[in-house]
Amino acid sequence: MLNVEKIREDFPILKRKINNRQLIFLDSASTSQKPNQVIESIKNYYEMHNANPHRSIYQLCDEATQLYEDARKKVAKFINAKPEEIVFVRNTNEAMNLIMHSFALPKLHNPSEIIVSIMEHHANIVPWQLVRKNNGTKLNFIDLNEDGTLNLEQLNNSINRNTKIVSLTHVSNVLGTVNPVKEISKIVHENGSLFIVDGAQSVPHMTIDVHDIGCDFLAFSGHKMLAPMNIGVLYGRKEVLEEMEPFMVGGDMIKEVTTEGVIWNDIPWKFEAGTPNVEGAVGLSAAIDYLEKIGMENVREHEKELTQYALEKLSEVEDVQIYGPTNPEVKGGVVAFNVKGVHSHDVAYILNDFGIAVRSGHHCAMPLMKRLGIQSCARASFYIYNTKEEIDALIEGLEKVKMVFKL
Repeated sequence: MLNVEKIREDFPILKRKINNRQLIFLDSASTSQKPNQVIESIKNYYEMHNANPHRSIYQLCDEATQLYEDARKKVAKFINAKPEEIVFVRNTNEAMNLIMHSFALPKLHNPSEIIVSIMEHHANIVPWQLVRKNNGTKLNFIDLNEDGTLNLEQLNNSINRNTKIVSLTHVSNVLGTVNPVKEISKIVHENGSLFIVDGAQSVPHMTIDVHDIGCDFLAFSGHKMLAPMNIGVLYGRKEVLEEMEPFMVGGDMIKEVTTEGVIWNDIPWKFEAGTPNVEGAVGLSAAIDYLEKIGMENVREHEKELTQYALEKLSEVEDVQIYGPTNPEVKGGVVAFNVKGVHSHDVAYILNDFGIAVRSGHHCAMPLMKRLGIQSCARASFYIYNTKEEIDALIEGLEKVKMVFKL
């Protein structure tokens, strides 16, 4: 079990007041808050070790290089990969773009097919639409079951010899649906296709083992797991990465340049052009230390408990519609909802008066909004620093929303 009160002491922003009310931050699916340990690690890097890594042999440069590469090793261990399979990027979106430019665009042509689901974030839709536009590749969308889970029967029926990529979210950023990626990976590989997992909403919240899943690529962002913004990770299976050409060129990703041409660096540096984000890597390393000290199994159990509690409390509020699975065993710490007759932005605006931060809008998932028959929704998402008392405050805030709109 988590000692949430002790954890909360590590997060200075949680001491803030919004509109003279204690901040209640329920938007960690968008970005997580940062503990002192991460903040201090970045401060220490800039005060004691700042230099451009891989560039020279003086001591500061050696130290910066060591910190950067140690972070890579730590990320690799965290998801059970090899360090050479870890490419540092800015975020999940950039990781997906790297796969698009370096793998999909050069290799996939009509009649190749890509399969995604209707619950995907735009980051896992738009790159494949560009492949379709440029290469004539077919793009198929898998639908949902009525309970918000993925229609696996449709996936089984859709995959065929032309299917080259199946790219799915592990956990939906709207519905919270936890997709059975290990089961799906087996189906995909039996067909000879590549399997890409969007882990933006799973890696921060549960134990992830890329070899157990069997995926070829896994993408995630540091800022959703206590680390700074602008540091993300693309895991790629070594054999696949070695076949790929780089996405961006220049700087550290080059081994040799002559007037006749260029020889790329080895993986993973082949994909890391220019001066890297050492600050971000250092912060991500500290974030992993923090999460591992807590225990990822405890993170997941805490969120399941909060999710169950939130679902029960929200279901008692009249005129509130909840979206996605209601079983916390197959749901991440995300609850999307609408108040009947009230726009989600109005809900979020009024909740903000009470110091409560929730996200509203289409959540970068417009095809899913259309599938659900709505334009937008509000979303409360939980992490290690949230409590049941904060969910109670959310319920009180929603009652105020209803009073304002005379529901």
